[in-house]
Amino acid sequence: MIVKLYNENPNPREIEKVVSVLRDGGIVIYPTDTLYGMGCDALNVRAVEKICDLKGINPQKSNLSIICNDLSIISEYAKVSTPVFKLMKRNLPGPFTFILPTTSSLPKIYKNKKTVGIRIPDNNIVREIVAQLGNPVLSTSVKDDNDEMEYTTDPELIHEKWGEIADIVIDGGFGGVEPSTVVDCTSGEPEIIRQGKGTLNF
Repeated sequence: MIVKLYNENPNPREIEKVVSVLRDGGIVIYPTDTLYGMGCDALNVRAVEKICDLKGINPQKSNLSIICNDLSIISEYAKVSTPVFKLMKRNLPGPFTFILPTTSSLPKIYKNKKTVGIRIPDNNIVREIVAQLGNPVLSTSVKDDNDEMEYTTDPELIHEKWGEIADIVIDGGFGGVEPSTVVDCTSGEPEIIRQGKGTLNF
């Protein structure tokens, strides 16, 4: 199913539809400020495992990332020092993933790596979904290395490719082609480990 939503003013009824799918353990594809993402309720372990299987992600070796709707809830899921919090405050919402140590609130599947990626995209649609859900949303991009670019940016082609797997594909307009910039904040000085979209303001 495709649901059309507008970033400037997402329709609350359509958002509610998406949220109820996530509450039922469903998989949703949504726009962000970088690439289109695929996700589920980040606290629903069965749904998280399903996405890891689909994308060939080994949660013991790869960082899992979650989307929060604002900075106020981050400390529930990740340990944040004051300097890192200030850095995040300067750069979020924005196209950055901050790698932080996990807290005990996250399910065991995240604790294998002891770290979690935190995203607060500059996109009202996905932030509104997270706010209504009341839980973070697991986030992995729909991009595969061998994909034609159109299959990662055009919602109709994304639906054609993933429609059998995702319960809802949100059409939020054309997506970007650059991934987020990943900043490792787990050992003292923050370090950019993948330069993507955006310039980090230190």
